[in-house]
Amino acid sequence: MTQGILVLLGGVGLFLLGMKTMTDALREAAGHRLRGLLSRFTTTPLRGVLTGTVATALVQSSSAVSVMTVGFVGAGLIAFPQALGVLFGANIGTTVTGWMVTFLGLKLELGQIALPGAFVASLLALFGRGTWSRLGRGLGGLCLLFIGLDMMQAGLEGAEGLVTPTDLPGDGWGGRLALVGIGFALAAVTQSSSAGVAMALVLLGAGSITLAQGAAMVIGLNVGTTITALLASLGGSRGMQRTAVSNLLFNLGTAIVAFALLGMAVPLVARLAGAGEAQTALVLFHTGFNVMGTALFLPFTGAFARAVERLVPGRPPVAGRGPELDPALLSEPAVALDAAQAAATALATEVFAALAAALGPRSDLRGLSALPDRVDPGLDELTGFLDRLRIPEDQAVILARAGDVLHQVDHIARLARRAQKRSVLDAIAEDALLRRPAAALAAALDRAVTGREDIAKGAARLVRLSALIARRADRHRRATLSASQPAKLGVAEIYRRTDAIRWLERVTEHAERILWHRLRALNGPAGTEGSEAG
Repeated sequence: MTQGILVLLGGVGLFLLGMKTMTDALREAAGHRLRGLLSRFTTTPLRGVLTGTVATALVQSSSAVSVMTVGFVGAGLIAFPQALGVLFGANIGTTVTGWMVTFLGLKLELGQIALPGAFVASLLALFGRGTWSRLGRGLGGLCLLFIGLDMMQAGLEGAEGLVTPTDLPGDGWGGRLALVGIGFALAAVTQSSSAGVAMALVLLGAGSITLAQGAAMVIGLNVGTTITALLASLGGSRGMQRTAVSNLLFNLGTAIVAFALLGMAVPLVARLAGAGEAQTALVLFHTGFNVMGTALFLPFTGAFARAVERLVPGRPPVAGRGPELDPALLSEPAVALDAAQAAATALATEVFAALAAALGPRSDLRGLSALPDRVDPGLDELTGFLDRLRIPEDQAVILARAGDVLHQVDHIARLARRAQKRSVLDAIAEDALLRRPAAALAAALDRAVTGREDIAKGAARLVRLSALIARRADRHRRATLSASQPAKLGVAEIYRRTDAIRWLERVTEHAERILWHRLRALNGPAGTEGSEAG
């Protein structure tokens, strides 16, 4: 019996390791496409449900989908109600694991086939590169999952009689509630509802529990799996906290309804699955009550979102800071870059607005005075966030985006430092030849701030303006440094004016670079041929 218990525990461990390995590989392989799927097809809560279901079924990880969704909300790509739709769908998508376990692992008994499969997978993972390596790790995780299931079944056979239906609470309301508690504890300990469902299916197949007992445990598993996310959200961003609270309340509400209908639901799924198909009936029950919960919550998504926002109120917005850069987003590089890009855009907007006001007809310098306090903390936070971001070397698209975000941060920092040179602004105001290009720059920056033209047009406008300023600056510099000028202006004044010319050139160049790299970070290199990286 002791050996059976050890085999059972080893099987659970292999199942968990297999799930983790397979999920990580699938997430890497589908990460960029999954990001596009989630950001494009979540325009309404209903579409969010469908998208969340498909995405979770593809990567076998509701937590990965949740993290991406939080990142999109923080980056302003989707609204919180649409995010709730994705979370509802993720709960349905995660039930796909139960179907896979039932039909591939328990009915087809792929554990024996998985042994040579694990050998092939190890060769691919060790010697393959890029896609082949991910394929090897994904296949290896799947093989470990099936081997773990085989060991769990073998362990129960070796520990026959250790657990029987009579050892567990009965079918009264108190007994059902106790079984829900057992399922809750199981998910909290293993940090995986999928592992708990697999264990319940194995126990059911071995006759250690009845279908009714397994159904009550699955309800508890559904609630228990939210605890990990709730604990992880402590100290995190408001987006992460709202997501965790939403997931807990949704699962809790669904569990209450499912628990109330347990006596009616169990006979129903048993009839639908057919005689001798108790494991299929349990997975059907798991899927059914998650679909039912989504159907109940979906019409009230807006009200539910407002309730969660009241429970977890947002922090007062800090000028120039953009979205909260939650460390949890670092596990999904593409999503982390979405948030980083949103933060870089907010910082650039602060600097552009201050310069536009200072160079405009009113010469308002108040924004420039406030820049250090408004921008420097945000730059420090964003730099630290990007410093902790780790991107696999074979993710060329994501690496290119990271480079474009870093370029923006560098140019924003330089632009903010140049903006503090007040003497230059005085020199521009006093020189009629410099006031006109300065006014054109102010107008271009104002357009970028107010969004009156798209990024591509704004970048192209600044490219043309940069070339115009460079030509005028060259003529102005030659005229200022001509032999007749020192006697009229004095050497100090000449240097002051030439410094102003260089400042105007550099500021225009930094602004153009920021918009150009923003365009690349958002849309890729297409359409940016008119300028070079820098």
